[in-house]
Amino acid sequence: MPAIHITAQNFDTVISSGQLVLVDFWATWCRPCQMMGPIMDQLAEDYEGRAIIAKINVDECREICTRFGITNIPNFKLFKNGVEVGNLVGAVPLNTVKNVLDKNL
Repeated sequence: MPAIHITAQNFDTVISSGQLVLVDFWATWCRPCQMMGPIMDQLAEDYEGRAIIAKINVDECREICTRFGITNIPNFKLFKNGVEVGNLVGAVPLNTVKNVLDKNL
């Protein structure tokens, strides 16, 4: 199960879903973002039913990036009930992301 792709139109609905939501702010031209793609898909599989793993393209959703102060990508924000509860920046190992998810489940 791959990570879901979200847009500016459904962003607030997804992060307010009641489930833990990890959002990957990424771009197609960003090499570290591309490196994180398979990790995000692995997380989506590992956390199916427990957390939503989502991706949002920064080039298509600049207003969301401005709202959350995204200046560097990849940037991973963790939301619970629409509130940001965690953040990681840069290409990080799978276990680093899992630790942040597990602390908030």
